[in-house]
Amino acid sequence: MFHKEGHKIILITLIVVVALFLISDTYVILPWLNMIIMIGLLLFLLLILQFFRNPKRQTSYNNNNIVSPVDGKVVVIEEVFEKEYFKEKRLQVSIFMSPINVHVTRYPIGGQVVYSKYHPGKYLVAWHPKASEENERTTVVVENEVFGPILYRQIAGALAKRIVNYAKEGQQINQGGDSGFIKFGSRVDLFLPLDAKINVSLNQKVRGAESIIAEK
Repeated sequence: MFHKEGHKIILITLIVVVALFLISDTYVILPWLNMIIMIGLLLFLLLILQFFRNPKRQTSYNNNNIVSPVDGKVVVIEEVFEKEYFKEKRLQVSIFMSPINVHVTRYPIGGQVVYSKYHPGKYLVAWHPKASEENERTTVVVENEVFGPILYRQIAGALAKRIVNYAKEGQQINQGGDSGFIKFGSRVDLFLPLDAKINVSLNQKVRGAESIIAEK
């Protein structure tokens, strides 16, 4: 199953690969060179297909849990001052996605979207300390009766130059549902209440919509 954001790119890639297959088979005389070209084209197609995959996830719906919004590795767990929305201290948990991770962004809790904003910006590498404030990004706040408002931020990186965000203010959403897509690797920051119990550790690998990041 492939994400809708990749349908057009997959179709164009498939057409280009087939066309280059035919050209190579017609004009490349050396059999070994023709084989190398065909293997390279197949590998390129497979990379595009795996990047836009959208596997089904089994979310255990629970308002007392915050699930990971993306697949990746936990790279930050710290108390910070969140400047954009809360303007107070929060627990930040950041998850880095490599180009081989699933890049679907999912809602960490169910509830109502109370804030959704796009910010143009730079394309610093995703692990840069200033990426959260200076890179192209989207900020979404979802609120429920247990945690109150939870903020998550999609952040573009050096390769990720398009962020898709489906969250609309006033929208009622389900935990684990698709909330967006980041193309070609980046990071997502979560900003949680100070009394949230963190269930992950640094460098731990997490799965979107399934791994429990924190609980009450």
